[in-house]
Amino acid sequence: MKYKVFEKDSNGREVSREVGLRELWNYVSEEEWKREARNAELQYFRDTHRFCGSCGAEMQPSTEISVKCPSCGREDFPYLSPAILVLIKRGEKALLVHARNFSRPMFALVAGFVETGESLEECVAREVAEETSLKINNIKYFGSQSWPFPSQLMIAFTAEHSAGELSFADGELSDGGWFSRENPPLLPTLPSLSRRLIDAWLENKI
Repeated sequence: MKYKVFEKDSNGREVSREVGLRELWNYVSEEEWKREARNAELQYFRDTHRFCGSCGAEMQPSTEISVKCPSCGREDFPYLSPAILVLIKRGEKALLVHARNFSRPMFALVAGFVETGESLEECVAREVAEETSLKINNIKYFGSQSWPFPSQLMIAFTAEHSAGELSFADGELSDGGWFSRENPPLLPTLPSLSRRLIDAWLENKI
């Protein structure tokens, strides 16, 4: 989905251009962005739930956030994919990593999707071990965020390094290291929860 925004060119003339949902953050209020993000997530749900998963009939709108099968009565609601991200501290430094699928040369946090049968804390420890070969402790909740790219619920944690040397075990990460507050690399942009958590660490709030 694209959004038309207006800005001044080098001659001071107002021109329009199209931006994606994430870049829209730079042009509207936080409340407006959240509203558009919710609308985009609901549209994705409707586009991917056109037919009943039980009998194959075409689904019909039921409530503002659900669709219902007129044939068998099945009602579907938007699903969420929970994913964790974690800022790992070692003394006065924090682990920042670059994933192979990043389109920019930025560094962010270890992250991954929660698997069936595990708690959030178990997911944090597993993802860290799988991606970096590190062991951690003192896992603490930081905050959460709806993230419609698409249908994700991001849950952020902090943790302390307890053992192990950094290595990119499963191939998802291509670079990373322990950074100080005085010399951070290129970081993800707002409104991502990853950036909010990193900023909290940079400001010595956590």
